[in-house]
Amino acid sequence: MAFVVDDNCIKCKYTDCVEVCPVDCFREGENMLVIDPEECIDCSLCVPECPIDAIHAEDELPPEQAHMLAVNEEYAKLWPGITSKRSAPPDAAEWEYKLAKYPEHFSPLPNKQINE
Repeated sequence: MAFVVDDNCIKCKYTDCVEVCPVDCFREGENMLVIDPEECIDCSLCVPECPIDAIHAEDELPPEQAHMLAVNEEYAKLWPGITSKRSAPPDAAEWEYKLAKYPEHFSPLPNKQINE
């Protein structure tokens, strides 16, 4: 069982979780993060680090977020890894806790910034 980033991360993309991951399983898209389920070791260290509660154990994913399991699996294969904290988007606070962001605001593009 892996951990899953839900759609609350879209347009917020806080990266506090990235620094505590012992196996570097986070991948970075243009406007959100996902967790690679093949790399995740289920340590749960990332969960309390997320300031907007956007990370859940797979078996505790809220039903309205079930689609995000497939999103994490798919985009973890396409997006680059991220291993260090970055600044959140300037308007991140405006997007916190907005519901159902995936249909209108998800970007399938990878992040343009290269990890250092």
